[in-house]
Amino acid sequence: MKKPQATATDFSDPYLHLEDIDASLEWVSEQSDRTLAEFDGGAFSAYRDDVAGILSATDKLDTGTKRGEWIYNFYTDGDHPRGLWRRARLEEYLSKEQAEIAWEVLLDIGALGEAEGESWVFGGASLLYPSYDRALITMSKGGSDANVVREFDVEAHAFVEGGFEKPESKGSMSWVDRDTVVIGADFGPGTLTDSGYPKSARLWRRGQDLASAPVIIEGAATDVLSGAYFDHTPGHERLVAFRYPDFRSTISFVADLEGVLAGGGGAVVGPEGEALRAGLPSALTQVNMPLSAEVGFVRDWLLATLRHDWELDGATFPAGAVVVMPASSITEPRAQDVQVLYSPSPTSSFLDLTVTRTGLVMTILDNVKTKLFFCAEGRAAAGVVEPWQIAEVTPKAAEFAAVGIAAVDRLESDEVWLTVAGFVTPTTLYMGEIGREELAVRKLRSAPARFEAAGLGIRQLWATSADGTEIPYFVVGPEEALRGGRPTRTLLDGYGGFEVSRLPSYLATYGKVWLERGGVYVVANIRGGGEFGPAWHQAALKERRHKAYEDFAAVAADLVERGITTVAQLAAIGGSNGGLLMGNMYTTYPHLFGAIVCRVPLLDMKRYSHLLAGASWMGEYGDPDTEDWAYMEQYSAYHNVGEEPHPPILLTTSTRDDRVHPGHARKFHALLSAMGHESWLYENTEGGHAGAADIEQVALMTALIFSFLDHKLAK
Repeated sequence: MKKPQATATDFSDPYLHLEDIDASLEWVSEQSDRTLAEFDGGAFSAYRDDVAGILSATDKLDTGTKRGEWIYNFYTDGDHPRGLWRRARLEEYLSKEQAEIAWEVLLDIGALGEAEGESWVFGGASLLYPSYDRALITMSKGGSDANVVREFDVEAHAFVEGGFEKPESKGSMSWVDRDTVVIGADFGPGTLTDSGYPKSARLWRRGQDLASAPVIIEGAATDVLSGAYFDHTPGHERLVAFRYPDFRSTISFVADLEGVLAGGGGAVVGPEGEALRAGLPSALTQVNMPLSAEVGFVRDWLLATLRHDWELDGATFPAGAVVVMPASSITEPRAQDVQVLYSPSPTSSFLDLTVTRTGLVMTILDNVKTKLFFCAEGRAAAGVVEPWQIAEVTPKAAEFAAVGIAAVDRLESDEVWLTVAGFVTPTTLYMGEIGREELAVRKLRSAPARFEAAGLGIRQLWATSADGTEIPYFVVGPEEALRGGRPTRTLLDGYGGFEVSRLPSYLATYGKVWLERGGVYVVANIRGGGEFGPAWHQAALKERRHKAYEDFAAVAADLVERGITTVAQLAAIGGSNGGLLMGNMYTTYPHLFGAIVCRVPLLDMKRYSHLLAGASWMGEYGDPDTEDWAYMEQYSAYHNVGEEPHPPILLTTSTRDDRVHPGHARKFHALLSAMGHESWLYENTEGGHAGAADIEQVALMTALIFSFLDHKLAK
């Protein structure tokens, strides 16, 4: 394909018609049938049955969320592939064996779909505090991002007739009180951003016409979205509003609830915080923090994670730090009132946190391995500021494991759920109480093993990228292969974007169909991710995007150099932003791989910002309608396919994906086929950006991928 000029805006795309979702369905169906016919032999049926068996199992580890005296969870098995929203008594959940727990089914999503003639996919449930007798149920058709939200009577096991209901669109609805919700939705022409998300949030009272509900906040069409939520913490209740001018910028406000009801909310204009403060609606008070910071409230405190250095009163708070300051100083912060709870190092970064009754627990990555720190809350009242106390409380866990922590009930106690999972170690659930110096936990139960792990080893290795940066990666497989004694079929996985960290997790399905059959699995922690904090992410933004691709290529070459695999035995896999990564492996590094699997991908970077949610990612990639195209063209896979030999590629997508347009995969496949390259396309009719909506679809897609690898990789 001839490359367009850097200033071109009218490039003639020969496959533009494939962006029409419905008009191309006949062609799409033909391509999908061709792909399935090619790879549904051999071990395909065994793979599909193995995956379906794992996903359909009734002995999965049941985790859930405590609300009042109940544990709520969402459960799927072979008889209920669309799932059950259900609950069990907390006392039973903690004291009985899992098989003995009596679960009360509240909503059967599959049965609801059959009754209503819709392909409903569950999107979550928000329970009304503090009674928990009502819920807001989020569902989508076929797993799309557009959703509906309906009010549900928990005790009656039924939707509330005439209750709150959000119409289908991207957005959300959440509780303020029994008769009031915050809603962000498509309210009619001009109420969505260019990215397709709500431009405003409203305060909707029961029985009120939605069109007349007062506006809390309204941003600009060029924003990603605007929204609001209510913090129910007793004694610290507050309505918080926010704008995302772009994917990595946030402007936050505290809204006066009564002021909004009186008409004091509304439009907020201007892309910069300084420009906003002069003309704010009367009910909004702006949080005076850097736009790049993520902020939230913990009782009397404002909590912020910093993406860039923050200069304040001559002091510098570093990028990647977690800081707290009194909530009373949000309009005029002072350096003397800011405390650093965590500051990054060259090897460590902040990952996540959970709030408990007397503090919070931070999860820190150190060389992509988990550490936990408890921060006991200080005092910020009556003009007195006392510091938080910080102590490491990392429990003993497997070296190559991911440790997840969540408050059991952040309003009532310092109890936490702890989950520990490794690549070959099933997830284990613990419960404990955190203190100022230790986290004492007891094991509740573990998930059963889903594949034979005997003889498998795990390593964390490092590859040197083109600019000399050391890139870590995890490799799992037979010990002999990891020692370089027997090159083996290897699947290399990566993402490299949006500050997403790739961590160890139990490989239930991949373990069964790949590791158990002698394969090696690799996760690359390339730049663009969050494994080493904001700087690791920012190192591959926009014009530096090629750094992520150089990193992934370096890992691929290192695997071959170590003798773990050969080029003919090495496959790469990635989805979404990782699909763009795969596109660039295909166009720039085709000599490194024997096969490529590209899932729900971005590929046409000239058109991406005009398709579905693409405009919201310009902070990550750039704006192709400006001079940014000069560098973006270099990593737009759709514009860089050469005549040289390329490995076979499998492209998968979903007709119902309303986040990354299926046109990316369709057009790339059409282009490759026209150029004589071996390409295979499979488009699932539903599933949204996940690519599959239920157990049967996940099993088929997984079987297709590994059957493709069986056919295309050398033995």
